[in-house]
Amino acid sequence: MLHVPLPILEKILRPIIVYLTLVILLRVFGKRELAQLNPFDLVVLLSLSNTVQNAIIGEDNSLLGGLIGAVALLAANWTLNRILFAMPKLNSALQGSRTVLVRNGKVDEDAMRKEILSHEELIEVLHKQSIRGLSDVKECTLEPGGTFYVETREESFPSVRHQEILKKLDALMQEVKALQQA
Repeated sequence: MLHVPLPILEKILRPIIVYLTLVILLRVFGKRELAQLNPFDLVVLLSLSNTVQNAIIGEDNSLLGGLIGAVALLAANWTLNRILFAMPKLNSALQGSRTVLVRNGKVDEDAMRKEILSHEELIEVLHKQSIRGLSDVKECTLEPGGTFYVETREESFPSVRHQEILKKLDALMQEVKALQQA
């Protein structure tokens, strides 16, 4: 159980190499892999973890070998995050840039194609943020980390509704103050 059949250095290098390769591959294959996991993307990511398992642990199934691999993997992640924090230009190069998908209610078809994002998926993103449709969108971007940022037009439903709620809240606060003073 604690006997490690592979050299310790190999147990450390294997997960680091696989980790760096996966980071690069996810960058190359785009933000969509991180953005919305449809069932196909989920299957790919689950299969990917199983596929690289042997590359990480080799022929070693020992407890100690697995722990060494896990520590090496976490150490690689910790180190890369510290390096990227200290070197913003490298971070930008690795993470990529944001992609504007919608500007002033108009969809950028080239950007959608580049990110392999369907109109139905875009509308689903908008609906999750309580936005009725494209006409309410000032700008929608897909950020490097895979999150969507949606800015609505001033006259859009969520903005107008938000302002109405704030006005009503202010009125209630004034009523509460008046009642407290009475």
